[in-house]
Amino acid sequence: MPAAPLPANEAQRLAVLREYEILDSEFDSRFDDLAQLAAHLCKVPIVAISLVDEARQWFKAAIGLEVRETPREQAFCAHAILGEEVFVVPDACEDPRFLDNPLVTENPGIRFYAGAPLQVREGFRLGTLCAIDTQPRELDAEQLDALRRLARAVVSMMELRRLNTGLADALANIRTLGELIPICSHCRKVRDDRNYWDHLERFVSTKTGSRFTHGICPDCVREQFPEVADAVLSQLPNG
Repeated sequence: MPAAPLPANEAQRLAVLREYEILDSEFDSRFDDLAQLAAHLCKVPIVAISLVDEARQWFKAAIGLEVRETPREQAFCAHAILGEEVFVVPDACEDPRFLDNPLVTENPGIRFYAGAPLQVREGFRLGTLCAIDTQPRELDAEQLDALRRLARAVVSMMELRRLNTGLADALANIRTLGELIPICSHCRKVRDDRNYWDHLERFVSTKTGSRFTHGICPDCVREQFPEVADAVLSQLPNG
């Protein structure tokens, strides 16, 4: 059973996959509905929304499957993400790449596979929407087109989920900054929501993305360096 070669952009692809924070998340009825629709249109007993991780494929939705993941070396989807078009295997028992694959010789007994890549921004293919049967077969042109369109809908749902997660994090940060924040009166460190004390600059940068530059205000110049204060302040704008 030859394993699929890695995509040329594998390191970047995995980094983008991580950005979606979707691996090992709970089942979601919105993704389940798209998988059910694909099963209905393609008239197959098994459909999965598969994301190809470093050493596994993980299913965000799975119709007709009892597992949430399988090893990557067994994954038909690891082959499917190598190209932009729907990857079709009419009969896995007649294909030397898959005939001794445990997913073929054992449960679920795959014979037919069609996987439409889930292609996100900049062309990264993170996984597939795949239609599977335990009998050899083909999809007609309309079914292949439906699978492509539904794969694009899955990608749109992933993007929406990612944006909603980012929005929730941003709102949490705003709420944090809107609350009373404990600050040490001596060292000026801030206590965060995990009860750790952190430097003010790092705390605010983490919560808001703001960056700091350091300087000294005119009052502190006069207090700390009275002997040169007038000379220094005369060189500053609005000094």
